[in-house]
Amino acid sequence: MIRASNILRVGFALAVWCGAALAADPLPPEKIGVATAPVPTPHRLYLTDLQIAHITDGVVHIVDGQSFKYLGMFSTGLFGITALTSDSSEMLVASTYYTKRNRGDRFDQLEAFDTKTFALKKEIQIPAKHAMALPYKGTIAPSVDDAWVFIQNATPLSSVTVVDHKAWKVTAEIPTLGCWIVLPSQSNPRRFATLCGDGTLVTVTLNEKGDSATQARSEKLFDAEKDPLFVQGERVGDSYYFVSYEGNVKVINVGGDVAKVEDAWSLVDDADKKAGWKPGGYQLQAVHAATKRLYVGMHDAAKNGSHKNPAKEIWVFDLATKKRIQRAPGSNSIAMALTKEAKPTLYAYDGINLNFVRYETAPELKPVASGDKVGDFAGLIETH
Repeated sequence: MIRASNILRVGFALAVWCGAALAADPLPPEKIGVATAPVPTPHRLYLTDLQIAHITDGVVHIVDGQSFKYLGMFSTGLFGITALTSDSSEMLVASTYYTKRNRGDRFDQLEAFDTKTFALKKEIQIPAKHAMALPYKGTIAPSVDDAWVFIQNATPLSSVTVVDHKAWKVTAEIPTLGCWIVLPSQSNPRRFATLCGDGTLVTVTLNEKGDSATQARSEKLFDAEKDPLFVQGERVGDSYYFVSYEGNVKVINVGGDVAKVEDAWSLVDDADKKAGWKPGGYQLQAVHAATKRLYVGMHDAAKNGSHKNPAKEIWVFDLATKKRIQRAPGSNSIAMALTKEAKPTLYAYDGINLNFVRYETAPELKPVASGDKVGDFAGLIETH
């Protein structure tokens, strides 16, 4: 039984506490504002994420690759395809929206986000045809001088929308039937090539206004049935390094009127083939021109359909000798990118644990740190 005296004591204590609280200095008013984005560094990472569980809410995650601190995000809508401009000052996003979020009238936009402030700089409506595709390099690409933006379309007929980046207007839609992925030329900013299903490449050259183009088809450069190429080419000058499903490298030059093969060799020797080593992933390779190194995600016991498997190992090749020089743990990598430095750092995205892994590349490739989980269904990394 609770005594009245106890109740009085509790009541007295509460009264004293409330009085003290009322007598205390008031809390300072909360200041509301907008934080300033940190200054970009070569280790800033941009991770394109479809957010497949709620796919109308795609984003680009922005992460500091040194501390793995989450810095912010860009909204990319439904199946947004993304690319940094060549000078890394803008993140370009081509995306689809509906007037009633997930239904209604469709409209597509090209948007440009400022990578210094994270603010939307400008937007323009584009033909409602942009490819609703996984985030691959080349689904949208700026020209090397950032004068033009090339956007892959699929209706499912393939074409490329051309946008004048300076005037910020659509200038043309170029039909590229049966071909996929934009491969800009370095020597001619008004030129790009595209991979075709019959093993050829079509080279497109725009006129000065970007409102018409000529096309030239190459001879058959790869066997799309027996040994197709992964579409994620890594550019050095006018040359793109591709790897194939069977583990072959093909170097294709897109600088001229017609694309041509410059070089080819195998990533795997007889022992590797016997163990079933093959490339795998979404963004499965990276090239560093200055150090002449090629990095490729590889997995063993490969079979038909395993070409998206996370990497069991990452192999390093010397481009001068075409020889494998290092093997490192793969960290389940499904995407990788190098920093744009003389002594680069490699960042891999772990497709199982959904986090970044940082690798030193010299004197040898090795994982040195990893971050917290970030992303939902991601497959494209870009470094600032």
